[in-house]
Parts: sequence; structure tokens; C-alpha cells
Amino acid sequence: MYAFQFQRATDAQAAAALLRSDPDAKIVAGGQSLIAAMKLRLAAPSTLVDINRIPGIRDIRAEGDTLVIGAGARHADVEAHPEVKRRLPALAALAGGIGDRQVRALGTLGGSIANNDPAACYPAAVLGLNATVVTDRRSIAADDFFVGMYETALEPDELITAVRFPCPRQAAYVKFRNPASRFALVGVMVARGVGGGAGNGGGGDVRVAVTGAADAVFRCEPLERALSADFSAAAARAVTIPTEGLNDDLHGSAEYRAHLIPVLAARAVEQALGQSSLPSS
Repeated sequence: MYAFQFQRATDAQAAAALLRSDPDAKIVAGGQSLIAAMKLRLAAPSTLVDINRIPGIRDIRAEGDTLVIGAGARHADVEAHPEVKRRLPALAALAGGIGDRQVRALGTLGGSIANNDPAACYPAAVLGLNATVVTDRRSIAADDFFVGMYETALEPDELITAVRFPCPRQAAYVKFRNPASRFALVGVMVARGVGGGAGNGGGGDVRVAVTGAADAVFRCEPLERALSADFSAAAARAVTIPTEGLNDDLHGSAEYRAHLIPVLAARAVEQALGQSSLPSS
């Protein structure tokens, strides 16, 4: 019979120490990815380290034009929080479209991005909004955080404590969901005014992140360049996405995903133009 230990960490340093002392230990908060993998015997950690009692791990607060969201914040927390709804409604809407009510009540921001599932929604938000992942020892830019399928820049004993999201001028997330799992067959986050966009000559202010279409979330520079020159749905639809590197599986061909990316980006632009993510002055 499979057995494991259960430990509760009271601060980030204690959690990191438990991970260092046991290479087979795993962090658990909401458990929506890890527990499912354990039930299928795809993961067999020797110790589960519960981080839910770490002070501030679920906090959500505004700092100027930035939202700081604790790694333990549930999807439902993000969806309903008044500051998120006011300053970054695209993120609140994204959180509200994840899974079902039970998943949203338990699943966490930190767990989602640490797992880096190829079809998860939150990685598109972090990358598309040019967020910064804060850990117990450093800050990691979104462009450096997602490494590959289920891989991130995190060290084995490193703990995400929060994510810092800049509030853009406009942003929206649209996904074409798998009807069974509600994961994204393709999901596209478009954000304008967060910096770090490709643009023409690298100076654009639009970022476009795509999830579900490849082995890991990625930025779509053809769309970023087109939308930095002309932030319109027509400009997005006119972009042709190459099929190289896109998933080709029973859920959809690479060609189908390549077709969906600019279509969903155009819908995201339409939504973004209908809202401002920053409060009116």
C-alpha cells in the first residue's frame, strides 16, 4: 500500500527546508493537479508539504498599478476579488472560466503555474501580462519562468509565494475549451500596455500569449507585431500562424490550432477594446 507523510509549513522557509530534506516531497495547496496524479499513480511523493497556513499566501492586494496575488489564492478568490475585477477584469474572467466550481474553489494560482500544464489558462495570463513570479528567494520574469512541458525555472526546493501582475490599458483572454475537461484546446491572452511586446523593431506594447496549442505556453510574436502596428480585430485575423511546433492530436490538428490562434486573438482584441483594465482617473 502506498503511504506518505503529511507536513504543514508555517512559513516559506520551513516549506523550503522540508523540500531540501526530502527530494521526493511535494508542495500541496489546492491539490487539483497533484492529487489527481497521485490517484492515477503518476506521482508518488514521499511527503506532502501543506502551505495553506503560511501567512499571506492567499492575499490579494493592489500596489500602485500592480496586483500582487498570493500563490495560494484560489481561482474563485481571483474571480470574485473586487480589486481584480476593477483593475484587471481579464484576469478575473480567466479565473472564472477554469474547470468547474469545485476546481475553482480549491485550485490555486501558484499550483497552476508551477505545474505548467500545456493547456492551463494561468500560464497565458502570467506570460501575456508580463507578470513577475515571486519565490521565497528571488523574482522571475514571466519570459524566463516557463521552460517547457510541465517545466519551469523553479529549483526543486523553491516555493512560489506570489505573482505580480501589471495592470494593462486593455487585456482579454479567450479560449476554445475542450468540452469534457474545460482545458484550453487553444487559449489566447492579449494585453496592451504592459511593456515587453515584440512590435515593429521590438518596441511594441502588445503581448500575446498562447496556451493549449503547443508543448508549453508561448508568446506569439507575429500577432504581437501586427497588433502593435494596428490594435484591431482585423489585424489579428490577417495574421497567418505557422503549424511548426503546434500540437497535432486527437483533439485537434496543428492546422486547426494554427487557424484558431488568430481567430481567438481577434475576439480577445474585440473584448479588450470594450473595456479598460485601469480604473478611470
